[in-house]
Amino acid sequence: MGRSRTIRMKIIGLLLVPLSSMVVLWGVITAVTAGESLELREYKTLWTNLRVPAYKLINEIQDERLISAKLQRDSAEKSAVITQRKRTNTAVATFRRLSSDSRDRSDGIRTQVDAVYTQLDRLESIRGEIDTGLADRLHTYEAYNAVVDPLFGLHRRVAIIDDIPIYEQSRVLIDIAYARELLTREQAIALGPTTVAERRQFTQLVGNRRFLIDQALDELDPSLREPHIGLITSPAYQRMRMMEDQIIAGRTPRDYLAATEGPVKGFLDVQMRASMILNGRADPVADQVLSRAFLLAGTALALVVVSIAFSLRMGNRLSKELGALRLAALEVAQERLPHVVAKLRKGETVEMPELSVASTTVEIDDVGQAFSTVQQTAVEAAVGQAQLSEGVGHVFRNLARRSQTLLHRQRIQLEDMQHRATDPEALDDLFRLDHLTTRMRRHAEGLIILSGATPGRGWSKPVPLLDVARGASAEVEDYQRVTVEPMPGHRLAGPVVGDVIHLIAELIENATVYSPAHTPVIVRGEVAARGFIVEVEDRGLGMSAEELADLNERLASPPEFDLADSDRLGLFVVSRLAARHDIRVTLRGSPYGGTTAIVLIPEEHVAEPEAAVTKEPARPMRVVRSD
Repeated sequence: MGRSRTIRMKIIGLLLVPLSSMVVLWGVITAVTAGESLELREYKTLWTNLRVPAYKLINEIQDERLISAKLQRDSAEKSAVITQRKRTNTAVATFRRLSSDSRDRSDGIRTQVDAVYTQLDRLESIRGEIDTGLADRLHTYEAYNAVVDPLFGLHRRVAIIDDIPIYEQSRVLIDIAYARELLTREQAIALGPTTVAERRQFTQLVGNRRFLIDQALDELDPSLREPHIGLITSPAYQRMRMMEDQIIAGRTPRDYLAATEGPVKGFLDVQMRASMILNGRADPVADQVLSRAFLLAGTALALVVVSIAFSLRMGNRLSKELGALRLAALEVAQERLPHVVAKLRKGETVEMPELSVASTTVEIDDVGQAFSTVQQTAVEAAVGQAQLSEGVGHVFRNLARRSQTLLHRQRIQLEDMQHRATDPEALDDLFRLDHLTTRMRRHAEGLIILSGATPGRGWSKPVPLLDVARGASAEVEDYQRVTVEPMPGHRLAGPVVGDVIHLIAELIENATVYSPAHTPVIVRGEVAARGFIVEVEDRGLGMSAEELADLNERLASPPEFDLADSDRLGLFVVSRLAARHDIRVTLRGSPYGGTTAIVLIPEEHVAEPEAAVTKEPARPMRVVRSD
């Protein structure tokens, strides 16, 4: 083996001839492309950190302005005002957190963000004036307008970009968004009979909004214009325009606020979709920049060819050593580490051999040692992650067990109080408390299921599947909307009753949450060749084919529980329960436009109906109280 040399000496010998030419070439490439690349990256970053949270904050402030104006006419709106203020505060906190990362990108952005902060600091004083009755409707309207205007100024400042087509379209979309803001201001003014001053202000808002929309639509690209055209030509929007004309003429039309809700939401939807499309156009521009870079790099080929003969011998040896290091690194990345992580997830003990690469180059030896260190660090991190996951599972389980104990004691006390209660109203209140306790118990069981344990609720004897479905419907908040249709008298094996009730309850609750409050949720069951099928059908807006495919994949192959994905707890619980008992859950579109969840319970869990026995039907809430 020859004397080890540093990689610096070998690279100098290899690239001495082409080095000067490559430095000049890459200097030109950097000068041409660096500015545009940084601009495009900054545009996408500012979109994420400033414009998106600003849009969400504007929407919450618009809602708070409207409901605050309602409060001055109807004191019964107080609870709704409190709820909306909490949502606004959440949006303010999110905006402050995200904007702090990008406010120093330029002096102009920092000045505009500071102006937004100044107005947001006034929110509490505005709310205080409203609560104490010091502000009338027009003053309240103007105070909230002063908070919203700097946010639109921030949009216009952030939208500035060297790419003229993207900037022009972004400016037009901001104008349309401001037209929607004017429409929400109209809502706050025209809640009921209007004064002369309010009617004058309303007339100005209507004129400005219509002018902005007419002017902006002519400047939009066809792909961005069509959704807006469809909105403003819709019957709902035309009906709203007629009501606006009536208000300007001094009349007070009925249901004006209800007529504006559809256009307001429609504007928000089409604007967000158009903004996302426009934001995605930065990627093709970046591709063009990259193409120019490749073109410039091609001119270096002639210079590189001159140096190939000189560098071939030394480069061949170095490439072999680097190739061996590459293969060893790929083995670690693609085989060793995935195998180790898989074993750690199963709780097995692992050992990782050091990475060994034969080389005459000191730096390559050092890189090999570094890979060994990285490998060991990755294993230690995986071990820590496994321990963390196990610890989180213990925390979930312990908290849920404690909650179960308290809820069990609470239910005993409630049942005792129900037996002793004679007042129908008090008995009804106790029934609602009992129902709330049942729902709380289900949520506690969900934590236990996520921790990998079993809730412990079970039955010793088979239970009719009709009672199982009724019990599941009784564990959701809007159980009055749930209709459990008659089904065959087949029974479910006792050990799986608790889990199936929980699984169906999660699906029913999801159906009630994502469907209008006035629509029913239908639960039906029937015998299948391979078991028993329970269907949960809602009449909501449904989901796209992509969403259905993604959710069905998650239900078929339960993913690892992600603490950051807390909005999908119900999905995790359903998938875990289904996997535990080999139950298949599938989502598909409903004929009514909503979603149907199909639960196939294997035949080994289903028993034939027992002999018919005449008995009085039990109340649905009692079906889930077998524990």
